[in-house]
Amino acid sequence: MLPVMLPMQSFGDSVRRFLRLFCAAVCCIGIAVSMPACGGSDIEIPSPPLKPQPDGGGNQGGEDGGGTNPDNPDNPEPDNPELVRLTMVDPVATAETKALYSNLWAVAARGFMFGHHDDLWYGRYWYDEPGGSDTKAVCGDYPAVFSVDLASVMDNRASYDYDKRENAIRRRVMLEAHARGEVIVACCHLNNPVTGGDSWNNSNDNVVASILTEGSAQHTAYLGWLDRLADFALDLKAADGTLVPFVFRPYHEHTQTWSWWGSKCTTEEQFIALWRMTVRHLRDTRGVHNLIYAVSPQMDGEYADAKGRLLFRWPGDEWVDFIGMDCYHGLNTAAFSSNLKAISALSLEKRKPCGVTETGQESFTNEDYWTRCLLTPLTGQRVSMVVMWRNKYVGPNESDKHFYSVYPGHPSEENFRIMYSRSRSLFSADLPPMYRMVEGVTVECPDLQTT
Repeated sequence: MLPVMLPMQSFGDSVRRFLRLFCAAVCCIGIAVSMPACGGSDIEIPSPPLKPQPDGGGNQGGEDGGGTNPDNPDNPEPDNPELVRLTMVDPVATAETKALYSNLWAVAARGFMFGHHDDLWYGRYWYDEPGGSDTKAVCGDYPAVFSVDLASVMDNRASYDYDKRENAIRRRVMLEAHARGEVIVACCHLNNPVTGGDSWNNSNDNVVASILTEGSAQHTAYLGWLDRLADFALDLKAADGTLVPFVFRPYHEHTQTWSWWGSKCTTEEQFIALWRMTVRHLRDTRGVHNLIYAVSPQMDGEYADAKGRLLFRWPGDEWVDFIGMDCYHGLNTAAFSSNLKAISALSLEKRKPCGVTETGQESFTNEDYWTRCLLTPLTGQRVSMVVMWRNKYVGPNESDKHFYSVYPGHPSEENFRIMYSRSRSLFSADLPPMYRMVEGVTVECPDLQTT
């Protein structure tokens, strides 16, 4: 596709944003001296320079998205960008998909993209409002990463009228995010295809075994679910007709026991076979070439072998593009720091981009949450994204505290704007052209893996 170009900001808008960021930075100096630690970290936040202004909207830092990180001059980037060679699961991925993949690698040298699940189609007090976003309502900009769940596109809910309406909204906001140059990440809380229960129904240990049995009713039905995803992905097109790429992370948190694909209900061999069957059907049988395949184990605590846990039931280097992790560590920043260090190292070792694909503390009220619980642990780590879980739409029901990110009126609102002002935190307007290939980064095409 042609590169996504965002509209130029007016001079007045640029001045107003500069003044807003300058004020936030001044506030930060005072707060950094006095704030208590978040859940066990007493590391002081450095006082970095203000976030530079995007040159032309969404093209900050040059077209290649590289450069040094002014918040952390020692941020690990051991290679000359001209020498970076990446490989993908799909050797015939679309040009735009390869370009996005190159940017997922390169952007981590500058900082982390802030993301929020379902941010664009509902928030704590609103639902399906054009241009809506809890993030934008607080800081004036959209998140760089939009996370969405495609389960109801795929499973038995696809035929329900209510889910059809919601799936139409999902598709619309995904296209809007892409049009602004943002990154899309998709998980799937699929219903249990054997018991008829939801994702959390782990009462049957033979679900995956039955799916893998060719000729079985469960195998045929599950391929039908994958076909629905293929139809959705092949119909997801930008205004110029090119396919919209997105990061696809099926069977997330497989380290846990809660799901029918998790550690309780599958063996290592079964999980790997399910993963590879999914890739083969989408990529080879259906010809879907606009997906970036991401694995995402859950990493909540401090582990003696964090690398081993990240590689739990690893499908193979040829079957994974992106290394994610879901981090529900509460306010334990020591655990978060440890796991960020582990995933950053593994990313460099395997030459695959990485990121935090879910995180947050439900119903948090910490006023300094963003600077203490995100910026401090992320300092010096090379991750491309940090995605907060959702803010449930509750309307007037204040007793429902299912939220994981900021919204207007939350106690951390001002602290969020401080994080937003830092050059390491990347929001929509800070992004380089994510669907244009990064200069000096190549995405090579290995031999097709089919077994």
